[in-house]
Amino acid sequence: MNQALLDHCFPPRSCAPLPSILLLYGDCPELTQEHVALSLLMCSPSSAPGPDSIPYSVWKSVHRVSPDLLVSLLTPLLRFGHHSSSLKKANGVVLDKPGKQSFDSPASFRIIVLLQTVSKILERIVASRLAPIARYTGLLHRNQCGSLPSLSSFDACSALTDTVRTVQRPGRKVSSLFLDIKGGLDNVVSSILCSDLRRKGVNHYLVAWVRCFLSDRSCCLLFQGLPRVISPASVGTAQGSPVSPLLFVIYVSPLHIALPKGLVLSYVDDFSITTSSPSYRSNSRTLQSDFGRLRAVTHARRIDFSVSKTQLIHWRTPLQRDPLSADRPPPLALDGQLFHPSPKLRWLWDSFVPNLASSAHFSPCLALFQAAFATIRRLSSYGSGVSPHLCHRLAFSLLFPILSYGGDLFVPSKGLLSKM
Repeated sequence: MNQALLDHCFPPRSCAPLPSILLLYGDCPELTQEHVALSLLMCSPSSAPGPDSIPYSVWKSVHRVSPDLLVSLLTPLLRFGHHSSSLKKANGVVLDKPGKQSFDSPASFRIIVLLQTVSKILERIVASRLAPIARYTGLLHRNQCGSLPSLSSFDACSALTDTVRTVQRPGRKVSSLFLDIKGGLDNVVSSILCSDLRRKGVNHYLVAWVRCFLSDRSCCLLFQGLPRVISPASVGTAQGSPVSPLLFVIYVSPLHIALPKGLVLSYVDDFSITTSSPSYRSNSRTLQSDFGRLRAVTHARRIDFSVSKTQLIHWRTPLQRDPLSADRPPPLALDGQLFHPSPKLRWLWDSFVPNLASSAHFSPCLALFQAAFATIRRLSSYGSGVSPHLCHRLAFSLLFPILSYGGDLFVPSKGLLSKM
């Protein structure tokens, strides 16, 4: 049985003589049962399987009964830097995006990619090995958050607000430009990414595996009532893969260029450029120049920003009013479009206003709280419905997360706190 699975996932192929291969890929650490068990531990049993239709619960049972099976299956794939074509097939479930008035364009649909579960087990193992190497070799920038261990959206928002408040103390004016990479994972170019990995001295077997993983992929789009047709997918890296977010943040790390008067922060594909000067007009000119420099790097990496999602904000202190007419900056012109400063924007699920007031974040949360509370009250009418004890538990489990969301970043005012 072991040999049959090995032949299925690692078919014979033409290669160089065995000694040269062992010399090239001999830097692969041994894969143990503990590594496979840790990878399976992070796999959700409710995750939908891909074309193989094998859920994670089956692989967990297999590993519990025969711990050596997955080790013997995945070891040659890692050691020789190979990802079999049978593991690179995926199903794409096409769903309508809610709120769209017309479904004439592909942008009106969302595709949920379902990958083969045994492949995702191997991808988690590769991600756990590549992440510390990328951090140690400088493949990741210190201002990158998201898709990395112990770095979340809170870290990116906290770094942004701390930078703004720190720079404002000497009386300087601060402005930020928020950008979004168009396409995200679909724009990762295998040759450029593997060149970055080789230049930083990443292990040969990891570079070879990444190159093989990103090439010759196929996907079957599932429409209701239509036959299943497998089509090649030769663009970017696979969505839903445990290793894809890590490969993407490595790929966009060079976008963190050094700015003499600014700072670049990012959370996966969301970027922000923050600059400061004695006037907002000077900030606008600097942001225009910084965007041009960043655009040159994106063109070299064959990616681009979604200009329609770009947002601009001029930060103010709590006591500072809107810029006077003498210092009111002109709109920012990017790719023929004019961008005026936003009175309120949302970045990484947090709401920001120019004076960083907490009311912009907690007021919507309070409205959601009141709507949820009214719904729960209707479940327990007098003399019928859900018991008060169960309603109390339901209210605590639903309402407390709504009110406390963002409490680690913002502090509500006394008025909001009394309402909450």
